[in-house]
Amino acid sequence: MSHRQNDFSRGSIPRNIMNLAIPMTAAQLVNVLYSVVDRIYLGHLPGGDSLALTGLGVTMPIVSILMGFANLCGTGGAPLCSISRGRGDDQEAERVMGNAFVLLLILGVAGTAFFLALKEPILYLFGASPGTFPYADGYMTIYLCGTLFVMISLGMNPFINAQGFGRVGMMTVLLGAAVNIALDPVLIFVLHMGVRGAALATVFSQGLSAAWVLAFLTGKKAILRLKGENLRLDGTRTKKIISLGLSGFFVNMTNSLVQVVCNATLQNYGGDTYVGVMTIINSIREVFIMPVQGLTNGSQPVEGYNYGAGQYSRVREAIRFTVGLTVAYSALFWVCAMLFPAALIHIFKSDPVIIEAGVPALRIYFSMFLFMSLQFAGQATFVGLGRAKQSVFFSLLRKAVVNAPLTLILPIWMGTTGVFAAEAVSQLIGGLACFTTMYLTLYRPLGRLRDGGPAA
Repeated sequence: MSHRQNDFSRGSIPRNIMNLAIPMTAAQLVNVLYSVVDRIYLGHLPGGDSLALTGLGVTMPIVSILMGFANLCGTGGAPLCSISRGRGDDQEAERVMGNAFVLLLILGVAGTAFFLALKEPILYLFGASPGTFPYADGYMTIYLCGTLFVMISLGMNPFINAQGFGRVGMMTVLLGAAVNIALDPVLIFVLHMGVRGAALATVFSQGLSAAWVLAFLTGKKAILRLKGENLRLDGTRTKKIISLGLSGFFVNMTNSLVQVVCNATLQNYGGDTYVGVMTIINSIREVFIMPVQGLTNGSQPVEGYNYGAGQYSRVREAIRFTVGLTVAYSALFWVCAMLFPAALIHIFKSDPVIIEAGVPALRIYFSMFLFMSLQFAGQATFVGLGRAKQSVFFSLLRKAVVNAPLTLILPIWMGTTGVFAAEAVSQLIGGLACFTTMYLTLYRPLGRLRDGGPAA
């Protein structure tokens, strides 16, 4: 029965994708509220607490690294589960999920210990100043104590979505986000806990989400269950998870690298004001790319299942649908960013100095966002079909090879403008390179294969 349930080799490809993508998009959008709502509240704190938003921005690279460990397990294991399900091998899919869970726990404990031990020098390295460090330290200390909750919630939820239970995966995020949004104003303003209250609300809400995920994956409704017999690491299986998961991992790691380089460079050329501007721009970016990520994540189980089942024409149809919808949405966001930058910044901060510096910076930063959508689509296809090397390469290319060096070089001549221009250039180069490679090495070769035949 489990082979017939949520069988993506049947029915409409767009419908199959959207049945997953809509709840996953809603979940992604709500998930952003964990951190974005914190920044909105902290950005409007009165008096000396006006530096709280900037201090929170300094912690973002650490949060991104921890999320990278969760992605290493989730985006590495979930596509392998989809491919195994498409082949009719549910036992192997469960073994993959069990190995991913154990790996997640190991990385979570190691990451928590590392950052707690070295948080002060790391925060200063990541762009903190004497004025913003107390806020960054207060938030990070509490957040790190709940790292395992965050990682279980983010790292194991893809295994729910990979089984076709998009609505259940959405509830994972909705549950935590609702609690977080309710607790934030109480802890931040009523109890006057400031950044510590924001961190405590996040940890508590993620704990509830983690409990929800584990309850479902060990319950009777799941097709693939988390079982004790599969909680023993296997070298070959773990290597496959890590190899494929390196794509999602490097996305977060390179995001963290660029955030560190940007914060440090902006602190040097523009001070706390421009670090605050970058914090706001990153927050806007997170909100607006979530629908794209929800769509591309929703396409991966469909692509992987059909690839495992040998339905190559359906894989190509899924790729076409995902690319078209991703580009159309990104074009709408680009128009909003170009026409209404001040209104977007006002959501987080009403300081005239921040708005004056932020409007041109935001327009430059998002000027090539349309090309970035091509990278999202291409990257999703590589991951969904288990192509680890390509997905890792393009994760590194845009951020580590193009963006980070340009962030250091361009400000020599362009000042703070060079930091935002570096992002635009990397979006153009990374998007075109990733999509072109996916088209030539996957999409076209799949067109030469007969459905039901062996893969190339």
